[in-house]
Amino acid sequence: MSVINQHQKTFKEQAEKTRIPLGKRPDWLKVKLPSGENYSDLHQLMRQKKLNTVCEEARCPNIAECWNNRTATFMILGDTCTRSCGFCNIKVGMPNELDLDEPRRVVDAIKELDLRHAVITSVNRDELEDGGAFIFKECVRLLREEKPDCTVEILIPDFRGVEIAFEMIMQSPPDILNHNLETVKRLYHAVRPQAKYERSLELIKWFKEKGLKTKSGIMVGIGETTEEVLELMNHLYSHGCEIMTIGQYLQPTKMHLPVDRFVPLEEFRMYKETGLRLGFKVVESSPLVRSSYHADQHARNI
Repeated sequence: MSVINQHQKTFKEQAEKTRIPLGKRPDWLKVKLPSGENYSDLHQLMRQKKLNTVCEEARCPNIAECWNNRTATFMILGDTCTRSCGFCNIKVGMPNELDLDEPRRVVDAIKELDLRHAVITSVNRDELEDGGAFIFKECVRLLREEKPDCTVEILIPDFRGVEIAFEMIMQSPPDILNHNLETVKRLYHAVRPQAKYERSLELIKWFKEKGLKTKSGIMVGIGETTEEVLELMNHLYSHGCEIMTIGQYLQPTKMHLPVDRFVPLEEFRMYKETGLRLGFKVVESSPLVRSSYHADQHARNI
């Protein structure tokens, strides 16, 4: 019997027993306002360089911890996305012209702040033939040239499955290739209407077969069942994913998908235990985990 089947009943029973009613957020979802010297330095520099960070755009609860540890997640290709995901608070519309100077500004910021690890992600740019893969490639290339001691993870969109974009990424490969599934297959139409579950899995498999360390993340508490999460974990692992992040979905505004439930700490722990038994090298699973949480450790330790 597989690990998934062994733990499926336990997961379901535990979830029903510890279900938390919606309303006031549980204590484990409360965080302090960001502060600290490194945090202030990063915030000021991002404005000076006219750069975007997903840490700020997505209101990440771990922004202070990551920034004070000299880790940051840059959001390239502008601040306007061509997709309308039901969970995301990034502006949707027709983006501005591609900024070819953006890679230089990103690397300048990384050097000036002496970052140990950088995560580079982006909005979707479906109007571009390569989806913006060239800018990802240039960011990594310049970083390797100008600050080779800084490890780098790129969190990429699916590029509509266009292989020319994948090949562009491989011209300057990162230390870790991340692509988030975000949610279970059944909820894709509501959560990621312009994406495809199978396409995302095949993307991870493609890069794993090219020899890269691979990573993906999901949100829970958005309407999925525990059985569906277990199935997704099995799919990710069988497609070559090595690192997985699991965190609580939090509704950014009333215009976005509602929270279905607050997932209890015991369930997060069980997801982590099951993922490690399956064979994942790292599973970050707790309410405040986001895709870039402990990303510097992942790059250096696996």
